[in-house]
Amino acid sequence: MRTLTLADGTALSVIGQGTWHMGENPAERSNEVVALRQGIELGMTLIDTAEMYAEGGAEEVVGEAIRNRRERVFLVSKVYPHNASRQGVPQACERSLRRLGVDCIDLYLLHWRGQYPLAETVEAFERLKAQGKIRRWGVSNFDLDDMHELGTPACATNQVLYNPAERGIEFDLLPWCQAQGMPVMAYCPLGQGGDLLRHPALVDVARRHGAQPAQVALAWALRQPGVLVIPKSASATHLRANASAAELTLSAEDLSTLDGAFPPPARRQPLQMV
Repeated sequence: MRTLTLADGTALSVIGQGTWHMGENPAERSNEVVALRQGIELGMTLIDTAEMYAEGGAEEVVGEAIRNRRERVFLVSKVYPHNASRQGVPQACERSLRRLGVDCIDLYLLHWRGQYPLAETVEAFERLKAQGKIRRWGVSNFDLDDMHELGTPACATNQVLYNPAERGIEFDLLPWCQAQGMPVMAYCPLGQGGDLLRHPALVDVARRHGAQPAQVALAWALRQPGVLVIPKSASATHLRANASAAELTLSAEDLSTLDGAFPPPARRQPLQMV
């Protein structure tokens, strides 16, 4: 598996595993645990979750999946904006640590901006770092103006929506992050609901490579320096396909086909979120 290196030298798998919607159905829990463990074996050792996902249920699934595998996993979780106060952040982190069954979260993100001043949230993050409860902190769903206001090199990443159909970040946010050496973590890299993966342009490019449209979508995002992706899958077949997408290189013709179907942004756009 290809890796991306953080400023502190930590190498991350460029394809990780998302967990949005995991933990919502108890009947699916064992399958979700197995899928996450299979993903780890395939080299997708970055696992992204959040206290919001199934109101902690996804963190519990992740905790079971990484039991006896903690040292192999780079663990990401996120705090709700309404918990992002000086007192709320440490309390939320303790709950996440308990559900995950770990002593420390590798990367802890503010899920999106809320009512509390950024300086207050950052202060709480830094205190957690000093206490050894988290190793790094970052943000999610922050636009360029938000990043300027944040104004600190201590932020490890920005997790944002990015896929061929939603590429507004390419106009200004992504180039800025690349210039800072700050990795961008792309969520929903396969879109939502399957419409993107049925698009004729993706299907056409996939056919050229004997690949699947999902692999093309992941390879497309990974063509950008400093970008990693966190697709979610509970299928062994899809997990193997996702992992192998790291080795797929798209040609200039492929990229032209995709640009024709999904034009790059010509002007600044509001940050897209789901």
